Amino acid sequence: MIDQITEFVGNLVGLVFGSRSSKILKRLSPYVERINDLEPRIARLTDRQLRAKTDEFRKRLAAGETLDDIMPEAFACVREAGKRTLSMRHFDVQLIGGMVLHKGMIAEMVTGEGKTLVATLPAYLNALVRQPGESAAVHIVTVNDYLARRDADWNRPIYELLGLTCGAIQSDMDSSQRHPIYACDIVYGTNSEFGFDYLRDNMKMDPWSQVQKRRHYAIIDEVDSILIDEARTPLIISGAPDVSTDKYDVAARLAQHLKRVPEEEVQKMEEARLRQEHYEPAVGHYVVDEKDHTVALTEAGIREAERFLGIENFYAGEHMDWPHYIDNALKAKELYKKEDEYTIVDGKVIIVDEFTGRLMHGRRWSDGLHQAVEAKERLAGEKIEIEGENQTLATITIQNFFRLYRKLAGMTGTALTEAREFGKTYKLEVVSIPTNKPMRRTNHPDVIYGTLKEKLEAICAEIENYHRTGRPL
Repeated sequence: MIDQITEFVGNLVGLVFGSRSSKILKRLSPYVERINDLEPRIARLTDRQLRAKTDEFRKRLAAGETLDDIMPEAFACVREAGKRTLSMRHFDVQLIGGMVLHKGMIAEMVTGEGKTLVATLPAYLNALVRQPGESAAVHIVTVNDYLARRDADWNRPIYELLGLTCGAIQSDMDSSQRHPIYACDIVYGTNSEFGFDYLRDNMKMDPWSQVQKRRHYAIIDEVDSILIDEARTPLIISGAPDVSTDKYDVAARLAQHLKRVPEEEVQKMEEARLRQEHYEPAVGHYVVDEKDHTVALTEAGIREAERFLGIENFYAGEHMDWPHYIDNALKAKELYKKEDEYTIVDGKVIIVDEFTGRLMHGRRWSDGLHQAVEAKERLAGEKIEIEGENQTLATITIQNFFRLYRKLAGMTGTALTEAREFGKTYKLEVVSIPTNKPMRRTNHPDVIYGTLKEKLEAICAEIENYHRTGRPL
């Protein structure tokens, strides 16, 4: 039944947004013909003449022409540069993908259709608006440092043949290394690095020491992952510690002492809530909501916590900070598991990126949560020092940061299912780009499970089945 509902919803979304995509593709097709008509003439240009086209385009823009006016000829030049430097000629569907990105939309392109090469088209065109002395006009956002460096290195010959510069921001760069990178026309980097540079710039007293300075146009790779999955992820810059760490140890011991309310009792509480009645669990001290990532003490839990701490009422007077410590300690106990959300390296708790699995050295959870995890592990026997809680100096969510750009575009293999959210939150339209050759792969509908346990069991069964048949995974 769930499979049928999922397939119906998927077909409905595809029907609504697919028809819209068809209209946009039909509107862009004449531009492809114009670019193809220009190809023989552009191919006769020498490398120096091809490079001179960039200066010509900038003069035409200064004289009043728009980016849309010069788009066919600019795309034809990028295609020719790709042929000469990478021996890769942009397919017609890649030209359409480039136009969609230039128009400030999301291009849904099947994996393997060359999104990295597609980005060179709108990147070159929009970089033409950059004036001497300004910071980069185009930011191309990738999901990790390796891809940022790889994509910049791979596409650099195209840009350099056309007289533009490009660079890649890496997480281990200091401010002096970032300045020359942002002085390029096109910059590759991860969403977090662009976001943190924005925060650091806003903390600098001297405008000349700022590196980013403006956010003109961004092309986001794997846009559904960054703008939907990671949208609410906060980027935080913290300051010097300003509180004692003693209470974290006490809260960790209390968390180990308290017991979780069993699932059957949680169900009874939910049923009572729907009837607008109160129900106190027969056993346990706190309720865990894994979906909303929260932990809440029951009335019995509050009384037991106050007894354990020797406090008459920690919701009044000088003891009002205890609920916050206890909440973090319970979250550390129930929701943050070693080797899943974090690992321990050289006596330090290191966060594991939930999207990439990479270790996030130097990053810490805010608001005392990191200290709560350190206290939990120290109680378990690990030789860990609890570092003082830092003060938040600057913060912004991924979503709010990318809404600062004057023009935003994205590309991914899966976007139609989130088309409504993209439109509502970012005013971004999704366009499905056809493949260069007919698809031979079968895309099955998503399968939705009622609980995380059922989902994980199904994944394990799938892996076991692949392994049994000898297929690589």
